[in-house]
Amino acid sequence: MNVLITGGAGFIGSHLVAALLSRGDTVTVLDNFDDGYDPALKEANLEGVDVELIHGDVRDRAAVETALGGVEAVVHLAARAGVRASLADPAGYASVNIGGTVTLLEALRARDRVPFVFASSSSVYGSRTDGPFLETDSTDWPASPYAATKRAAELMCLSAHQSWGQAVTALRFFTVYGPRQRPEMAIEKFVRLALAGEPVPIFGDGASARDYTYVEDAVRAVIAALQQPQPFEVINVGGGSPMRLDELIATVGRATGVDIRLESHPDQPGDVPLTWADPSKAESLLGWRTEVSLEDGLSRYVDWVRGQ
Repeated sequence: MNVLITGGAGFIGSHLVAALLSRGDTVTVLDNFDDGYDPALKEANLEGVDVELIHGDVRDRAAVETALGGVEAVVHLAARAGVRASLADPAGYASVNIGGTVTLLEALRARDRVPFVFASSSSVYGSRTDGPFLETDSTDWPASPYAATKRAAELMCLSAHQSWGQAVTALRFFTVYGPRQRPEMAIEKFVRLALAGEPVPIFGDGASARDYTYVEDAVRAVIAALQQPQPFEVINVGGGSPMRLDELIATVGRATGVDIRLESHPDQPGDVPLTWADPSKAESLLGWRTEVSLEDGLSRYVDWVRGQ
């Protein structure tokens, strides 16, 4: 299969590239190497990898048309990421996350039913204290501009399916972590601070909880979606086992062998109290479930950080 991955030089994208190549697939990467993720690190992510690399923006129709040449499926990972950063630049997030998605869908309209896998987010579920989250639950109250852009992009995907039959699988990722994750992500910061003997910041009372997904599990979900294209489906990608923030920090302490010192901070705007996937749809439609526990994933990640 010839697959286009937008944002393929980034965190999830670079792992997906490696997994597809190991299967014998052909991969094209479209990435603009913006400074939301250190461009030098992104270049290193694809160093020595046999892909067709196109430096371009998903909002640039000409670049998109070039990237789509001969492809049989598209995985759209390119996005402005992060809840907190979106509060400072809602227009920029809307331009990339909604506008870039629409540009891709418009370009696909002229092609013969190329399946489209869209990377959405658990953020679309908004600020909730109950769970687990079902794909049929309300997504009418996004808690941040980032969440709103992801939900809007899902709706544009739905409109493309309704209007011209575009095949779309929207995967709602639940807090993916692992090697190469962005520097501002919580696990990245916690592990590096712990290993450096620095205090680890804890926001709020530590009761907020997240459903963490190791990057290899996330990649397997994408590949399952490519192998089993859906007419239109929204599917949670998470294990269904949320962990409290204070428990996560304790687990990081065990994985690093460090007695972590905490630094208390107030809750941050845009943060939600809970993410909690119901993974039953992923299992029934894609035959997918998580395989890597948080404890195992953190151990692997700590080993990777120490090896850098």
